[in-house]
Amino acid sequence: MVKEKKKQAKKKESSKKDKKIVTVKIPSIRLKHIAIVLGVLLAVSIFFNLRGGCFGTGKVTSSTGIEDKLTENEASDKAIDYINNNLIATGEVTLVSVEETNGVYKLTTSYQDQEIPIYTTLDGTYMFLPQGTVSLDETTDTTEPEPEEVPQQDEPVVNAFVMSYCPYGLQFIKAYVPVMELLGDKADIQLNFVDYIMHGEKEIVENNRMYCIQLEQSDKFTDYLRCSVETDEAEKENCLEQVGIDVEGLDECISGIDEEYNITGLYEDRSTWSNGQFPLYPIESELNDMYGVRGSPTFVVNGKTVSVNRSPEAIKETICSGFTNPPEECEDELSAAAESPGIGPIGSGSGDSGSTGQC
Repeated sequence: MVKEKKKQAKKKESSKKDKKIVTVKIPSIRLKHIAIVLGVLLAVSIFFNLRGGCFGTGKVTSSTGIEDKLTENEASDKAIDYINNNLIATGEVTLVSVEETNGVYKLTTSYQDQEIPIYTTLDGTYMFLPQGTVSLDETTDTTEPEPEEVPQQDEPVVNAFVMSYCPYGLQFIKAYVPVMELLGDKADIQLNFVDYIMHGEKEIVENNRMYCIQLEQSDKFTDYLRCSVETDEAEKENCLEQVGIDVEGLDECISGIDEEYNITGLYEDRSTWSNGQFPLYPIESELNDMYGVRGSPTFVVNGKTVSVNRSPEAIKETICSGFTNPPEECEDELSAAAESPGIGPIGSGSGDSGSTGQC
């Protein structure tokens, strides 16, 4: 029954994209997953090759052969200060442990009850994150991205790919919901899901809820999102009652997609995880592959991936630019303040939190 409902609900989207439904296969380790897991090692390897085997200009000033080597405490303090001042808007990253290994410092950090490993050069010049290399001697550019041109059509098709517990995915959802409420009857605006999990089993649970509510109880979807994004894991079930979700129908849908896509089986079988790190979440793998999704959030308008300031107004303007003839709703002004990353109420952003972070 759930499969039939899903096919009916997606019929409109399938006809637009002229794509046939295919059987989802467990993929081999894909480039985007390898890049996330091995990004640190690649960056370190590049630096060793460029620097002749060490991080520095060649002047040896210590018994280690490393120029201007910082102590573990100095390097970790510098990295933690940089992250808290430049990369996050809410909460605080703290240091769990630090050790020197293979020519770099490995810092185990804690943020929002998650332990996250990062690496720095021994001289504290560079920090290696899963998303890339950061210079610790420069500040992050949080200026609003320049507007990008998108293809136009009568009814834009809009996809926003997220992980439901990614701080930056939550940031995007908070900016996206007012736009969904404003333009939902004028454009095909969807919330989609990255096809792997980075934040544990709780992310599978919440992804499933969001997916099924959007699929089968769409009239209550934005109300649920408004509650969910400001609610901790233990309280999210209260949102179902608060919004009036048909829980029996929701459970039936979740059981159906779990059976169809083997979600629980993939989570429990670590041999299927990408590089042993990330459980697969293949509900929308076809769309992920179509648009080259490589992280949360990824924003696509009429088939073009675009970068946008994570404010309701900026997202609205981008979608409205995708209409051949924009509706009058595009004249409405929404908040131009960027939302804050992580859990919190919609509209609580200070506008200076930046829009470049991604899980």
